[in-house]
Amino acid sequence: SLSLLYEQSNLKDYINSTDFSNVSEEYYEGEDLVHFRDSYQKSINFVNNFKNDYQNLYFYGTVGTGKSFLSGCIAKALMNEGHSVIYFSSSRLMNVLSHHSFDYKKSDTDSYNDILDCDLLIIDDLGTEVINDFTRSQLFNCLNERFLRKKSVIISTNLSLKELRDYYSERIFSRIVGNFLFCKMTGPDIRKL
Repeated sequence: SLSLLYEQSNLKDYINSTDFSNVSEEYYEGEDLVHFRDSYQKSINFVNNFKNDYQNLYFYGTVGTGKSFLSGCIAKALMNEGHSVIYFSSSRLMNVLSHHSFDYKKSDTDSYNDILDCDLLIIDDLGTEVINDFTRSQLFNCLNERFLRKKSVIISTNLSLKELRDYYSERIFSRIVGNFLFCKMTGPDIRKL
């Protein structure tokens, strides 16, 4: 049922305000508007083609430009169509993945399997987690397993592509570059406006 999907998604409270019908261009101008329209169109296409076309989206750019908002709009649209979506902040995802590595309790195994099996996994704020060899390998394994299963991922981050390459391994960087559509978002911090 839909309420169960919302429960499992970790998006329950957030999802009420995120909806494609609430999208507005009023905060963007010039090049920022071009980036926004491109990202918005890729988001709409992602939802419309979700059943037939395996894709992953990578939202990146400055703080407060609508990356998480568009991710939430996609999540809501797909959950309303009955798809399973799970949302994690990057640091929370790493906690669940590391618990699974060190402690095989059944509840952790269920969470872990959900992360690998859900129709869409959203990783928000990549780069805010502790970044070390362990979390890099956890992220790589999670992404790689989902790619092998043809399960979609959306990542949002404030990191530039150069920072992505510097902070994570070349393996992760090349996996992301090879498997994701890039959505650059720039402009003023909408949350402050």
